[in-house]
Amino acid sequence: MKALRLTSFGGPESFELCDLPRPVPQAGQVLVRVHATSINPLDYQVRRGDYPGLVPLPAITGHDVSGVVEEVGPGVTAFSPGDEVWYTPQIFDGPGSYAEYHVAAQGIVGKKPSSLSHLEAASLTLVGGTAWEALVVRAALRVGESILVHGGAGGVGHVAIQLARAIGARVFTTVREANFEFARSLGADVLIDYEKEDYVDAVLRETGGRGVDVVFDTIGGDTLSRSPDALAQLGRVVSIVDIARPQNLVQAWGKNASYHFVFTRQNRGKLDELSALIERGQLRPHVGAVYSLADIPLAHARLESANNGVRGKIAIEVGPSAS
Repeated sequence: MKALRLTSFGGPESFELCDLPRPVPQAGQVLVRVHATSINPLDYQVRRGDYPGLVPLPAITGHDVSGVVEEVGPGVTAFSPGDEVWYTPQIFDGPGSYAEYHVAAQGIVGKKPSSLSHLEAASLTLVGGTAWEALVVRAALRVGESILVHGGAGGVGHVAIQLARAIGARVFTTVREANFEFARSLGADVLIDYEKEDYVDAVLRETGGRGVDVVFDTIGGDTLSRSPDALAQLGRVVSIVDIARPQNLVQAWGKNASYHFVFTRQNRGKLDELSALIERGQLRPHVGAVYSLADIPLAHARLESANNGVRGKIAIEVGPSAS
């Protein structure tokens, strides 16, 4: 099989396209012909060496799969050859999705929503599971509450807006003015151009000084440290970004705020919940660009660059019929 292998930590040139033996499913596993994958910030963080102790080299990386079951191992009852499936491979536990075939435990695999192409499905598994765990499991966002989604035009952010809207929350988001119409089409109620206006001032103005119930941070750094200023009393902050430096959280203490940090876990349950929203027309991933397996280094370089012009996700066409 063709696979893109990471041979050293560093820039996008650290990948090599090679031929490797096709994996064989063991008990409880399925072998999937990968039709599509996608690019996430986690992918370039792994590539550049942010987690060296967790990624033995050489390694096949990648964290999204949409494809078709090719073969099943002993004891597999949930799937049969020919089933269309989607999932996130176990993070830091075995080969990833930058290959024509992938083996996974049946417990993390879901049936792909029929209304999505493989490119769309592969653009949702990791970011969708992350947004679900952040907003539903950790923040426990409720009908009638308000939420500020930082980075609403990005991979996780554009899903979070739709999910929050489906829950029945009032959605604030920070995006560039060029992305206002895109964010509005996703269901955002209040659009804040973070390049022209301080988001804390905007939130307090729009809420009459109260603040929002939940802040969802996809950016980190100063965004995380200042988010308590935009919170209501008893508010919640959920972040998917690690803390690069110590944070002064005195403002959060004064508001009796709670903090949650999410590194998403893999399971079929979240995929099934996302599928239900998709089938009801309440959620759809946006594919902003498409690259081939061989051009993943170019996709990495683009996503990693500032002002990359990508709305939603960069998808990767691996096998036949991805679109």
